[in-house]
Formats: sequence, structure tokens, C-alpha cells
Amino acid sequence: MSARTVGVISDTHGLLRPQALAALAGVDAIVHAGDIGAPEVLAGLGRLAPVTAVRGNNDRAAWAASIPETALLEVGDARLYVVHDRHELAIDPARTGVAAVITGHSHRPLIEERDGVLFVNPGSAGPRRFRLPVATARLRVEHGIVTGEIVVLDV
Repeated sequence: MSARTVGVISDTHGLLRPQALAALAGVDAIVHAGDIGAPEVLAGLGRLAPVTAVRGNNDRAAWAASIPETALLEVGDARLYVVHDRHELAIDPARTGVAAVITGHSHRPLIEERDGVLFVNPGSAGPRRFRLPVATARLRVEHGIVTGEIVVLDV
């Protein structure tokens, strides 16, 4: 199976920047790790690729009621687990065969490997908070291995 690319975005809080759309262009799938802010964000992302989204702590309006708090998706030979807040991770990803855990919430971009599992937080692509960068991430899945990079947006 050929390599697949997954775009990762989080904490848009209702703002879908053109720079974020440009950073995610050409991916095979998109994951939104919560605090979406408005259904139009998911519709806009869906014009680029199929979207898997989880509900964040600020996604309380009626439109978000059907969005799950966690998601497990298969991309190629890899399992990706999505939850908005890393502190609410209720599984042992290494023991359950998850290759990558995708989170949001902190607005701090991070990619790190622990116990053979890649932990990815794309940071926030929405309104800037403090001095944190506005960012997304891109993951590459090949032969069951997930690698990633943070994409800082020029805003």
C-alpha cells in the first residue's frame, strides 16, 4: 500500500483560516481534534478530504451533539486514536495497537514518541492565544509507521 497523508487541525474555535486550508491541501484525510467552534469549519475541511472530528470542551452547541468525544480510525496499516484533551486519554495506546494519538486542547504544537506511539498535537489553527504559534500538522502513514511534522502558519 502506498503512503497516505493525514492533515491534522485543532482548536479552530470557529475560524477556518485560508492558510490552514492551504496547509492541508492534498491530504488523503483530515482529523480535527476538537474545539471546532462551528459546523462551517467541518464543511470547509470536508471540501479538501474526508474529515474525522471529535468534540472539544468548547463544542457545546446543538450542532456538536452528534460529534463523538473520541475516534479511532484506520489509515493504511495504522490505527489513529483521537481525543481532544490528552489528559482524558482512557486507553493504553501501545497495548491496543494504536500507532498515533492525536489531541488538541493545549494550543501547543507537539510531536513526540513515547513507548512506540506517536503523540501529535497540531496546536491551534484558530485565534492566536498568547505567543503560541498558529499551526496544523501533517502525518505520513507508510507500512504501519506514522511520522509527522508541525506546519506553522504564516498569519
